[in-house]
Amino acid sequence: MAKDVRRKARVKNIVKIGEHGGGQVQSLCRALSILNVIADKAHGMTMTEIAQSTSLPMSTAHRLLTTLQHERYVRYDPEQSLWKMGVQAFIIGNAFVQSRDIISTSMPFMVALMEKSGETTNLAVADQGECIYLAQVECHQMMRMQAKPGSRVPIHSSAVGKALLAAMPGEKAKKFIQMREFERATDNTVIDQKALCKEIEQVREIGFAYDDEEHCVGLRCVASPIFDEFGEPIAAVSLSGPLARVSDSRFPILGAMVKEAAEDITAAMGGKKPKNVSTSFCR
Repeated sequence: MAKDVRRKARVKNIVKIGEHGGGQVQSLCRALSILNVIADKAHGMTMTEIAQSTSLPMSTAHRLLTTLQHERYVRYDPEQSLWKMGVQAFIIGNAFVQSRDIISTSMPFMVALMEKSGETTNLAVADQGECIYLAQVECHQMMRMQAKPGSRVPIHSSAVGKALLAAMPGEKAKKFIQMREFERATDNTVIDQKALCKEIEQVREIGFAYDDEEHCVGLRCVASPIFDEFGEPIAAVSLSGPLARVSDSRFPILGAMVKEAAEDITAAMGGKKPKNVSTSFCR
């Protein structure tokens, strides 16, 4: 319900903008509004549904659909009487997928997250039972974490690692944690697989993971996963800071910030959060 309300509001805004920008801009905005509503319906839409969703007259909707069909952005299914996305829309979308860059896309959000939180932000990916840092935006504090691009951390004792494990399908996560032994770096490091699995399930519920001095004494981190268009985790963004600044009461506040940033990066990457993630590797 909420998603439909937001979508309709977005469509109305597009049409409204077009009405003040001349005939050509208006037609373009209206055509884009049609593509937006059809894209939200995988099974397709009738012309009446399209006209109602975009607040367009039936005649206008028909004219624009015919033009979009001619350019292969939409297609008509005569058996079901439904309009669906066309092959050209896929070609355009695929061009975006091929040209996107996780680091350059994430960087503006990481900078904003650093400024908002006052702590260092990091971007990491999973690799062979470890996580590799791809980028970092250092905070302005004298005491701050420093991780060069290419440096690695264990997947089981880092916030980025646990965030990625929680976002993976069960069997895939199981393979990652079996790639290496659980080494103890501090007294807080979780080295028991059952204990880690329990923590991973908690991460899935709240949407972000903690590192409470598990990788390095005096350092605390919180991280959240970034997803691609298939709902697969492709990276994790994190905040890191010293115990003196990242208190117990501040953990959930920073977690909410990181989760929001990860969702924004996911959206900018054209990704989506999966509806369900199997926990079979914890059984």
